[in-house]
Amino acid sequence: MLEHLGKLKLGFYPTPFHRLDRISGEYGVELYVKREDFSGMTLFGGNKIRKLEYLLHDAIRQGCDTVVTYGATQSNHAMETATAARKCGLNPVLFLAAIVEPNAADIRANLLLDTILGAEINIIPANGRSTKQTMEESQDLIQGRIKELEAQGHKIYNIPTGGSLPLGACGFADAYVETMEQAAAMGLKPDYLFTATGSTGTLSGLCAGKALLGNDTKLVGIEVGPKPASYPEEVIALANEALRLMGADETVTTDLFTVTDRYYGAGYEVPSPAANDDIRYLARTEGIFTDPVYSGKSFHGMMEYIRDGRVPKGSTVVFLHTGGATALFSESGIVGDLSCRK
Repeated sequence: MLEHLGKLKLGFYPTPFHRLDRISGEYGVELYVKREDFSGMTLFGGNKIRKLEYLLHDAIRQGCDTVVTYGATQSNHAMETATAARKCGLNPVLFLAAIVEPNAADIRANLLLDTILGAEINIIPANGRSTKQTMEESQDLIQGRIKELEAQGHKIYNIPTGGSLPLGACGFADAYVETMEQAAAMGLKPDYLFTATGSTGTLSGLCAGKALLGNDTKLVGIEVGPKPASYPEEVIALANEALRLMGADETVTTDLFTVTDRYYGAGYEVPSPAANDDIRYLARTEGIFTDPVYSGKSFHGMMEYIRDGRVPKGSTVVFLHTGGATALFSESGIVGDLSCRK
């Protein structure tokens, strides 16, 4: 159904899908992990390459030579966009909100990788604002730079934070279908699928994939930062736009998914001690690393669902690992107490 949209081959699929034996035994559930942290293009970053396969195909189709995108200074999406742009011969231009102020003398993690990639990096002080608010209130600066690039003869392809466009969301419709096919091949019928959710694109794509298949897996999005009350409607709108792009008749409604805001702690890119405890737990139990911004908080949220019985014993559960472990090497204001031995 998605073939007519066109996409590049940048990632490595299908990504692994396997059981977490020790945690399954400890909690009496059948817990599996979908390893989107292995999706490529590199060992670093998060899960955005599925979106970028569609988006950069569109950029090339339109004859663009420069890709502009947005995020925080340690954004997985921004770094992955720069990586994919280089692979495609495009120039990456990044506008990054300094939610946590980087040390210019000790550049770390994704910001270091952006620098190695030679991306144009424009850092904007957040001053207590969210990434979205910072970008909305910096449009004079952003549009001024875009006009300069256009005056130099560059054709710009603009990608919002997280690649959260209907076309990008199609990448996670692919991921949902792929996950369910892998589960079926193992004789499994997942009762739950948990994912981190930030800028809506991943969750919207998963919702679109679920609508296409019509299965009854409960889809739970763990928010990684504060969201407006309209957030579920934003997810639905993006998912339905993606379905229309696909030419599908299915529709996403509120009963197809749940979102919860209970597990991000004090805010986006603010470490949660409880989530950090579960980052250690997963690493020490299964040898898998998650990060303190996205996947660690979503894993923690899922484990709390399991611990308090909202996921019944015997359930088959899928944790969608969205990657991002590069953040383990970022500033102490993001990592929190993970550097302390416990």
